[in-house]
This record gives sequence, structure tokens and C-alpha cells, in this order.
Amino acid sequence: MKIIMSCFSSDFKFVFLVSTAIWITVMSLSLAAVDAANVTSIGSVTYDRRSLIINGQRKLLISASIHYPRSVPAMWPGLVKLAKEGGVDVIETYVFWNGHELSPDNYYFGGRYDLVKFCKIVQQAGMYMILRIGPFVAAEWNFGGLPVWLHYVPGTTFRTDSEPFKHHMQKFMTYVVNLMKKERLFASQGGPIILSQVENEYGYYENAYGEGGKRYALWAAKMALSLDTGVPWIMCQQYDAPDPVIDTCNSFYCDQFKPISPNKPKIWTENWPGWFKTFGARDPHRPAEDVAYSVARFFQKGGSVQNYYMYHGGTNFGRTAGGPFITTSYDYDAPIDEYGLARFPKWGHLKELHKVIKLCQHALLNNDPTLLSLGPLQEADVYEDASGACAAFLANMDDKDDKVVQFRNVSYHLPAWSVSILPDCKNVVFNTAKVGCQTSVVNMAPLDLHPTARSPKRDIKPLQWEVFKETAGVWGVADFTKNGFVDHINTTQDTTDYLWYTTSIFVNEEEEFLRNRGTPMLLVESNGHAMHVFINQKLQASASGNGTVPQFKFGTPIALKAGKNEIALLSMTVGLQTAGSFYEWIGAGPTSVKVEGFKNGTLDLSACTWTYKIGLQGEYLRIHKSYNLNSKIWATTSEPPKQQPLTWYKAVVDAPPGNEPVALDMIHMGKGMAWLNGQEIGRYWPRKSSKYDKCVTQCDYRGKFNPDKCVTGCGEPTQRWYHVPRSWFKPSGNVLVILEETGGDPSQVRFSIRKISGACGHLSEDHPSFDVEYLQGSEIENNKNRATLRLKCPTNTNISAVKFASFGNPTGTCGSYMQGDCHDPNSASLVEKVCLNQNECALEMSSRNFNMQLCPSTVKKLAVEVNCS
Repeated sequence: MKIIMSCFSSDFKFVFLVSTAIWITVMSLSLAAVDAANVTSIGSVTYDRRSLIINGQRKLLISASIHYPRSVPAMWPGLVKLAKEGGVDVIETYVFWNGHELSPDNYYFGGRYDLVKFCKIVQQAGMYMILRIGPFVAAEWNFGGLPVWLHYVPGTTFRTDSEPFKHHMQKFMTYVVNLMKKERLFASQGGPIILSQVENEYGYYENAYGEGGKRYALWAAKMALSLDTGVPWIMCQQYDAPDPVIDTCNSFYCDQFKPISPNKPKIWTENWPGWFKTFGARDPHRPAEDVAYSVARFFQKGGSVQNYYMYHGGTNFGRTAGGPFITTSYDYDAPIDEYGLARFPKWGHLKELHKVIKLCQHALLNNDPTLLSLGPLQEADVYEDASGACAAFLANMDDKDDKVVQFRNVSYHLPAWSVSILPDCKNVVFNTAKVGCQTSVVNMAPLDLHPTARSPKRDIKPLQWEVFKETAGVWGVADFTKNGFVDHINTTQDTTDYLWYTTSIFVNEEEEFLRNRGTPMLLVESNGHAMHVFINQKLQASASGNGTVPQFKFGTPIALKAGKNEIALLSMTVGLQTAGSFYEWIGAGPTSVKVEGFKNGTLDLSACTWTYKIGLQGEYLRIHKSYNLNSKIWATTSEPPKQQPLTWYKAVVDAPPGNEPVALDMIHMGKGMAWLNGQEIGRYWPRKSSKYDKCVTQCDYRGKFNPDKCVTGCGEPTQRWYHVPRSWFKPSGNVLVILEETGGDPSQVRFSIRKISGACGHLSEDHPSFDVEYLQGSEIENNKNRATLRLKCPTNTNISAVKFASFGNPTGTCGSYMQGDCHDPNSASLVEKVCLNQNECALEMSSRNFNMQLCPSTVKKLAVEVNCS
């Protein structure tokens, strides 16, 4: 590392870091606040070992990942606003190269890819931005965000010292930086962008590329600096990032992370508050208590910038999901859900955490901590100075047992796996394990697209289906014929998910399986990802890999007749590889095809002559696009055919009433894709996880998290509902197109609305006794004993009923609360008096409201559940 860093001479640093008179002005502001010897200055944003310094002010920053292509422009202002309301200062996003440079020099920055518009929305909200240009992103995004065409530029190897790769990477990054400069979006120009990122998690793979990898990492950093953005550059998970580039951390926990240089701030670019899903797998969740614990520990241990990846995950529209097998939903169990709604209690719990951490900001950023041992797995970090500023974090790292500790001659109860935050070094204002905010009751309410006899006044018209049936095998003229197999991805170059492999065999009428009505077996091995087998135009079997192992092999009985038999294999990709060493060389498609059961032995078809056709006829005709929706190729039907493979369906639908988020319920369909008015909803596949998998009914937040710890949905479809943005609908005359591969019942397709129908909340007597919502730093001592439960319904709805209310020792969780043996009978009437017919209400847990003398030997609790309408 010393050799690499020595490549940056003082002259080199001077060229990139000291180039304008602005630098002199900013430095004069910064020197008063920080140690000048440790300051690196780049435009109006500087840093030292403790924090970023913006316009001369130290900043403790909470950041939120929101990826602009994973939502739609109509959603962007609301998402940014909701993040800001959640206590977020910064919006972070990748830049998605393959969405912007569709072919060499063919750039696109419109629609969901309007990066400039997204940045300006953030700016208008008064927030900062972190722009992770990469341009490799991973991100469970198709091909890791790199354009597929780049793989086929002669001599190109991704992410190493490859001249063609470096040429195109530098050209794209320069284009993006110049676009941001033109719009004056860097902080040095008065814009919101305070950090830029080059490359992404390359440290995981650098060694696999040998010396070429080391040269590439150094080149990438040097190239980025030469773009002169006026803000610092970061490289996440890069263990040899050269000065002045800042290396950062990505993980579930980064409290123990230390930058390479002691003169760089501690930045956490990816705190994973959940995890992604793959088709056919269980649904992962990360508890709010553990996310809060990780954040509190990071700031306790000197962190200054923390980013949630994701804060809003959104949707992998169209064919943007990678993996392979990543679901269309990229919800990520994030604080804002896929549909743009705050996920309670996670969003609310973290909002309170952010508020309390900001109360500690001055003490944290201007002092070094004093570490105190409070027990074997208990410790305190104290930040204080002569001015009287003092903040303390008391941590219990025991993942099983609560502990009582002594701190400054006062006893504090620390729940297992928690951090208590004392902004004045006296009062516990927040504990990560004590969730005091509400839990929203959210459901997917179906909208029947057909009128029924029971509801004759419904406005929704019956669907008039039109159908287009694909040919199983080569349609039109074959693309080419070849002995043996071609690689699927190299052949399609990701222009489609689909590639036909077809051949034929002759069966003698003397074969025993014809006489005895036996069944020959087709044996297939494939590099992935999925396949449908057709024999003589009839679907015989389907098979696939999964998100862990995309390769698969299978055997299936097939029906053969005397004479010529056509075998047509429809090979499918389900998103391309997103990361890994030399990942662009990983292929897909069949590698071996054999037929067992012939009297002369097994028939190996692998080296036979195969005829190939790229894509489906409907794709070629573009019948899902708006300008072809009235094409004569569609056949009108009174009822759509059921269980028909390779069939396109089209129907005209009205926009669902109301303004709640909309989803397409595909539980009765097989596998395929869907569009609304030509917009790509994405791949659907209600593939079920195994019912024999292990799932949880209630997650224990204590102890280190991993994606398999808190999973649900065993035996259920990984994804049933598919987000359809409201902005894609017209008032009427909306055209829904579905491509069904295996068969299903399109008459059962429904729109559903994501609806918040109620709220729950509970507080306990040992919860920190402060109402964090309105707490100011100077008022901590005066606001004791004001623990408050706040309940809020969605805009334009009110609390219409109190389903449950009990002060005493109620048990259960949201939706299943029960009275204990100790209960204040006035609980329900008090809650109704305060909350009924209100959009929101606040229930202060005090003797003014409840009988605090109840249950003298137990910790008293308040539990409430209300309906919203």
C-alpha cells in the first residue's frame, strides 16, 4: 500500500486539490474549526479524521439510498420528502450505466433515468446527495449495471487493466460528471452533491485479477480525481484506496471499521436494513431494533456519515433485475416500502434515533471519546468538552441477557443487544431495543375487475380479452443452425430472455415404449437459468435453477410418437449475473440433452444439429407496445383460455379508484411478463418457497443479523403482487398485456391497492420517558416522564374505531393483543376520547391519564390498536 500511495506526489495532489480561489476561501473558513494539518480540501467540501466539513461546518450525516430507476418521476418528490421527514440529510444513488448508454454513444437520460431531474428534486428539498457513479454498481441489477454491449467490444475484460474497458468507463464517467457540472449540481458549484464514488466493492475481487486488478484500482482512483468534481471521491470496500480517496464500509455492522488513513472520516456507505429476495426463496426481514443498534454503535464508535442501503428499494421494472433470479420487487424490507409508504415501526423507530443522534452532534464531532468498561460485554463511550457539551452511549453487547450497569454513580438498565443514548450524559432519551412508535396495519385489498351479481352497481367493466398464441419452436425463419449448443447469453446478448433450441428425432414404430405404452425420459443439463420443454408443440416440463445455484439438471418423461418428433427447448434467463470475479463470462443455456428408453440405448442429442431462434414472435412484433396494441394479430375471445402456455393476453382496464398504490395480483398465473400502456411492469413468477424451509413467526432481534435469521413465507409465493405506478394509468382505456409462459388463469388477474387500514402501538413503563418527536436538546431535563404513544392514520383518513386498548399488563403483538390479569377499565374510553375521529393522536403515559398504581409488582404497559378509514 505504501508503494501505491507514493505514486501520488505532492505536485499531483496540488493539481487536483488546489486549483481555484474558492479553495482559499473555504480553507480560511475551515481552519477555525478543525486541525489544519489533517484537512483535505476539495472545493467547498473538506474532511478530516472526524467528519465531512461543508462550508466550514462539521456535519454528522444520515443518508438514504433511493435509486431513481427503481421508482418513477411522479414518486420522486414524495420519496425524498418522506426520507427528510424521517430525519435523513442525504439522498444517495448509483448511476446506472446500462440504462443511460444503450449502445456506444447512444445516451438516454429521460423517464425513470432522468438523473438531473432526480438530483434537482433532492436539491429543492434542501438535502445533500452522494452520487455513486461507479459505474459498476452490482445492486442486484442486471449485469451489475454495465452495458451488455461492452462485453462484446473486442479485447474487453471487465474491471481490470483492460484498455477497451477503461476507455469506455472513463468516457461514460466523464459524460456524467460533465452533465452534473453543466447543471451546477456539485457542492463546489452550489449544488447538492457532496461526495462521488468510483468503482464499487472492488476490494472483494481485486486479488482475483492479480497485478491487473491493482493497476486498475489505482487507475480508477486517479481517473476519478482528474475529473475535478470539487468534492471528495470515495471507494467502498476498497482496502488500498489511495489518498485522497476515502475508503468506506459496507455491511450489516460497521462500528469496528477503521479507514486506511487516520486522517479520513469513518463513512458507512451501505447499512443493509433488510435484504433482497429471489424467486422461490423465503422473505427476509431485519428487525427495527437491530438496525437501530447497528446505527447507534456506528456513531458511538466515531462514525460520521451513515447510509441506509436501501431506504427505499423500489421495483426492478422490466428486465432490470439481475442476480439471476432477483425478484421484480426490490422492497428490501426498507424504511420506505416498495410502494412509497413508510414502513412502521422501522421508519418511525429510526426517525426517533436520528433525532436523538442529532442532539449529540456537537459533542460527537468536536471531541474524542472516553471508553469506559461497564461489564464483560457492556461499555460506554463518552464525548464531552469544557463547554459543558456531553453525550454518552451505553452499550450492552450481550445477545441474551439484560444488564444493570453503573454509570456516573447512577444505575441504568440495558436490555440485551441494545444501546442507550444519553445526549446530556444523564438521561436515557432513546434505547435501540425499545420501540415506542406505531406499527401500521397494511394489507393488499383486491379490486375485482369483473362485476358480480352481488354488486350490480360496480363501475368496473368486464374485461374483453384478446389473445395471441406463440408457436412452440422456430417461428418465421430460423436465425441459424449449428451442431451442438451455443451459449444462451452470447447468442441473445440480453436483447430478450428467450432463446429456442430445436431439433428432431425419428422414432421407429418398433420401439418398445410405443408398443408397451412406456415412457422415454428426457435428461437435460443446463448452465441456467430456466427452461420449458416442448415435444411436438406440447409443453412437457419446466425446470430452473435458483438464486443460489442457477445451474440445473432434470429428467422428465416425454410423449413420443412413431416417426418424426420435434424437440423444442425454450431456454430463459432470469436476469444476468450482477457481481463476482470475471462474472461477465458466466453463461447460460443447455449443455447436455439425452433421451433414455430406446432399445439401442441412450440417445445423446448434445452434438446433433440444432436450429436456433432468438426471442418470441410477440416480442418481435412488439405487440406489448402502445403503437401495436390494436394490431390485427390479436384474436378476440369471450373468455380467455386457461392453462395455455406461450400465450399473450390483452385487456382494456380502467384506473383503480382512489390514490393508494396499485399492484397486479398474479397468484393464479405461472411465469411471464406484464405491461401497462406499453410500460414494463416486469417479470412475474409466483414461485413458492419450500414449505419444508425454516421460517419464524416472531424474530428475536438480539444477536448479529444474517439474511437467513428472520425469514417468513415458507411454502408461499416469494412475490405475489407487482407494483404498477399510479402515473402509468390513464383515467380509462388502459391496456394491460400479459405474456404467460406456462399456463394460468388470466380471468383471475386482479389489481390490488396497498392500504393502511389501521395502526397499533405499545409503550412500557421502562421505555425512555421522553416524547422524542418534539424534544429539543436544551429541554431534556424539563421533559422527563412524558413518554408518549403517537398514532397516525394516512392522509384523508381518521381513526374510526378503537379495536383494543389496555393499560396494565397486556400481552401479544399488533393484531393479537390480549388483556392481562391487570387492566385499567378506563383504557378504551380514554383512548376513544383522545383519538376517535382524529387523523392522529398522542397518548401520554402518565398518572394524569392512567391508574399508575395498577400492577405494583410488574412493569406496566399500554397497548392500543385502532382502525383507519
